[in-house]
Amino acid sequence: DAVRDSLVGKATLGRSVPAAGWVVSSLIAAGVRDAVLCPGSRSAPLAYALQLAEERGLLRLHVRHDERTAGFLALGCGRAAPESPAVVVTTSGTAVANLAPAAMEARHAGVPLVLLTADRPRRMRGTWANQTSDLQSGLFTGVALRCWDEEPAALTGPAVESLVGEVLATSRGVGPRSGGPVHLNLCFEEPLQPDVGERAVLPDVDSGIVGRFVGGPSVGGGLTRLGRHARTVVIAGDGAGPAARELAESAGWPLLAEPSSGSRGGPNLIPGYRLLLSEDGFADEIERIVVLGRPTLSRPVTRLLDDPRVELVHVVRHPGESGPGRSVTRVFGRVAVGGGRADAQWLARWRQAGRQVATHIERTLSGWPRLTGPAVAAEVVAATRGDEALVLGASNPIRDVDLAGGAVPDRTMVFANRGVAGIDGTLSTALGVAIASGRPTRLLVGDLTFLHDLAGLAIPRVELGDVRLQVVVLNDDGGGIFATLEHGQHPREFERIFGTPVSADLARLSTGFGVRHTRVDTIPDLRRAVAGFGPGLSVVEAPADRDDLRSLHRALADFRP
Repeated sequence: DAVRDSLVGKATLGRSVPAAGWVVSSLIAAGVRDAVLCPGSRSAPLAYALQLAEERGLLRLHVRHDERTAGFLALGCGRAAPESPAVVVTTSGTAVANLAPAAMEARHAGVPLVLLTADRPRRMRGTWANQTSDLQSGLFTGVALRCWDEEPAALTGPAVESLVGEVLATSRGVGPRSGGPVHLNLCFEEPLQPDVGERAVLPDVDSGIVGRFVGGPSVGGGLTRLGRHARTVVIAGDGAGPAARELAESAGWPLLAEPSSGSRGGPNLIPGYRLLLSEDGFADEIERIVVLGRPTLSRPVTRLLDDPRVELVHVVRHPGESGPGRSVTRVFGRVAVGGGRADAQWLARWRQAGRQVATHIERTLSGWPRLTGPAVAAEVVAATRGDEALVLGASNPIRDVDLAGGAVPDRTMVFANRGVAGIDGTLSTALGVAIASGRPTRLLVGDLTFLHDLAGLAIPRVELGDVRLQVVVLNDDGGGIFATLEHGQHPREFERIFGTPVSADLARLSTGFGVRHTRVDTIPDLRRAVAGFGPGLSVVEAPADRDDLRSLHRALADFRP
């Protein structure tokens, strides 16, 4: 108690520096292992404490100058290790607003994320105080699961421990709610730094004290049994997990699994399923769908889910989980197969058609004269091993993997930002996955997604360490996904408002950041480039042509079982 009182009340330090020490120590005690820091003056008390924690080996500190990039780096850490949410620290003002894209993705994807922002004292709001906005403390209202606006100097050590414990528990998800972003706004008084010759102080915090607040999501719900009588398919969307595959195999039902579902494998996996759903006789014969996770990738799946004649069973992870916009039977808990006999020919027919469509896709791609997105995607998946992680960019890359990529090895971690499916911060998300998982990680993106997060390449060299991240960029110089949509039917307007070529030199951009760059122009070159991982960060560029993208997809869709 005497040490606690002396730290909190030490006059020469003021109150902000000791309070920041309590915050950082409590975060570590609550399980935080990664902190992303954006340099700034008002957040300096936290910066000094974080640097000392890194020096003592208590957490990994990552410093970034772009707050949007920093937010997605923390998001990637939370995706790979949700039990240890990452914290992103910014100074006041517009720096805080740049966290909004990552916060939105975290909210809709249920990813734990702690937004820790520094602010001026409350009395300075609504005045001419520099870099101060009276909007900051409520900026994430409606996005964050909960927001706190605190004057840390007014809190004693135990109060800080309780506050941080509650923040972490909310972010990880407790009760009926999934995890997500939380916002802790701290109003620091000057002085903002230790005395000259002094250092920040990290008090000891009992992890048991903080731990009482920090629990995982509740596992509730009972056991629901589904009969075998209906002609059923299992759709595994983003984050479905292995339960989707287990259900499909135990029931003898076809499995239509998106790449980031966590269930893309096994004997019931149907390759190229979106082409089959466009065929008469497959979608029309489906009587029931059991869906797990969040399916968002293809219009044939969306049409099927919207079909009112098909019974829809949605297995949710939390009672508050969103679902389709129609009548649905929601199941919270475990699902098993009940009595009745399954139609053995149902699964056999889907399997046979899956083999046929896979052969059709392979032949079409091998006969194409240039590199294509689906061909690159197939090679990236084929190169992936069970001890690696794979991150897929929005737009075409994840859809190319869904169409042309095969099964994913059982232990592979596959991620994509599908909460709101933006291209923001994808490179930084992948780097966060590599850091938190400790795995060799490969990212597949298009050129616009790569350019959108170019600041993600600005990594302090000292931080690369043992991280191994390979970025495979399909460079078709523009918005290729729009060419596959109805917008591609308007060539006069297309290039100006959708294609948007910028002719960026990815080699010079990469090497300008000190990142290794390799260009591949053939499939054999690509295979050699993705055969292994070098140390640090590297870029593999695969140039492609957008002009015949619609023709390619018409050829792929021209399938008859």
